[in-house]
Amino acid sequence: MPDLQRGTAPPVDLQQLQSELNGFLQDVLQGDFFERQKLEQGMRLIRDIALSGNGESTSASEFDTVISMIGNSMDKFDLTGRIKLVLITNGSYIQRPHVQKGLQRMAALNGEVWFKLDSALETGMRRINSVNRSMNSVFTNLDRACRLCPTWLQTCMFSQSGSPPSDQEQHAYLDFLHQVLDNNTPLKGVLLYGLARPSLQPEATQLEALPGDWLEQFAARIRTLHLPVNVSI
Repeated sequence: MPDLQRGTAPPVDLQQLQSELNGFLQDVLQGDFFERQKLEQGMRLIRDIALSGNGESTSASEFDTVISMIGNSMDKFDLTGRIKLVLITNGSYIQRPHVQKGLQRMAALNGEVWFKLDSALETGMRRINSVNRSMNSVFTNLDRACRLCPTWLQTCMFSQSGSPPSDQEQHAYLDFLHQVLDNNTPLKGVLLYGLARPSLQPEATQLEALPGDWLEQFAARIRTLHLPVNVSI
């Protein structure tokens, strides 16, 4: 994302968050939001409320309170149990008690965690995500997430400098999944996707979407581990 800054999230204005969320849901469910957007009938629905964006959502010190407030809004508009509450995260703060409390609350709200992992090699994480994380910490945090709230592994794969992920990258990813399953970590499955829009990072000119057949073939290798895979091209 452009203008991305490292560090934890700034303080959350909880009153503004509740007001804006309630106002938006009222506009969608009781107002003319869909008409103003000129959406087709089949698109006029709410699938989920997602926490994502320009930074790591769980870095906010108010994370568990935010989840509770979203739950209040879902109850207010009779959405609890009818839609999902989704957290897209890199998992780096899951060891914190208030984050774990928030994930437990999410589980009660029909929530899901989409745990982001684009490479199972430490060198790959540095190259793709510009972070220095050990695979041991990734494994530990993924296991924690899975035991607190239904969790999917979300992975983007793409071609860089004309080459798809190397055999080493592919084997490392499959080996990581083996490790997860051998540990009896209750992972729901894998969300595998390609480049859906142009990258805004400096390396953008080196990146290309992989053919759909490549993603489907890799998904088939994951399915041999008896894990569900959803592929988005």
